[in-house]
Amino acid sequence: FSLELCEILSRRFEKMSKLQSDALREAISGIMADSKEKNRKFVETIELQIGLKNYDPQKDKRFSGSVKLPHIPRPKMKICMLGDAQHVEEAEKIGLDWMDVEALKKLNKNKKLVKKLAKKYHAFLASEAVIKQIPRLLGPGLNKAGKFPTLVTHQETLESKVNESKAMVKFQLKKVLCMGVAVGNVSMEEKQIFQNVQLSVNFLVSLLKKNWQNVRCLYLKSTMGKCYRVF
Repeated sequence: FSLELCEILSRRFEKMSKLQSDALREAISGIMADSKEKNRKFVETIELQIGLKNYDPQKDKRFSGSVKLPHIPRPKMKICMLGDAQHVEEAEKIGLDWMDVEALKKLNKNKKLVKKLAKKYHAFLASEAVIKQIPRLLGPGLNKAGKFPTLVTHQETLESKVNESKAMVKFQLKKVLCMGVAVGNVSMEEKQIFQNVQLSVNFLVSLLKKNWQNVRCLYLKSTMGKCYRVF
């Protein structure tokens, strides 16, 4: 998104949204002040924590959806390229972890090894030639972990796809009525965090069967900081 488009969307969403801008700004300022005061030795991630209501994960359709945020919430997010020769070469140039088909074959569909691989990375990218072979090479492990690779073609640069992946957040209803997604970090500007949170919340609400009537509560929290209720 361009910043202009993000502002237009934010204004539009604000009219429909029950998320109060003042409460959100106050929470973000509180998180940032707390982080500066404590001066921790790492960059804290800011998470949006969501509680839902009037949903039955057993009976109701479990939703799943991803949205690209205007600002990358986790620059250090770990991504692995499952690539053909050309993409492996590109990955090496930009310092991105990679595995080729031979390396994937060595996992031999071993459930434990595939699970370990899924845990090691936040997301996976894959070349067209490799993505078709993933069910055969790895079984359903990555899919079960909600980390099935995103396709990368040779018409786009690998670096732009990596940045796009880092800006994506995924909302997925599993067995419990709560979830959390990274929406920023304490090195960002408050306005950037505000835009990310607004877009995340309104996208989530659009996935819910009764929209805002399904939202019990929303909290913002940094890795080591306290929770701030924003709804």
